[in-house]
Amino acid sequence: MALSGKLSTEIVIHAPAGKFFNLVSKSLHHVQNICERVHHTKLHQGEDWHSIGGSVKHWTYVIDGKVTTCKETIESVDEKNKTIKFNLFNGDISQQYKVLKLTIQEIDNSNGSVSVKWTLEYEKINDNVEAPYGYMELFDKSTKEMDAHLLKA
Repeated sequence: MALSGKLSTEIVIHAPAGKFFNLVSKSLHHVQNICERVHHTKLHQGEDWHSIGGSVKHWTYVIDGKVTTCKETIESVDEKNKTIKFNLFNGDISQQYKVLKLTIQEIDNSNGSVSVKWTLEYEKINDNVEAPYGYMELFDKSTKEMDAHLLKA
């Protein structure tokens, strides 16, 4: 059984193009007030929530019914392709994964719709650890909640 893998999900949203990317790239600290399963976020290190590699955030959220914690840094932001890459580490994550990297991309589809693609690259610490399927459920639910929030805004 492979220790490394990649999971991906793409969800069509109704918010206007650019709004979702703007939320995750410039207002990430608001997610705790929008998403039911995100209980708490705080700036652990650094001065700016959205600096690339310069700040560390602490997250508390629910995966598979269990309260989970981790730290996160932004690895890169590509404004042109509406893509942001994160590194998730420490907390509960380090008990199961050596590597957990998240990419979020807002996609303008040819039919005029907009979708959000979440990609999770991982390396498990051993074969007894399941792939991070619970994160896909979290991303699906959170995307729908953020989309609904953006439509009201």
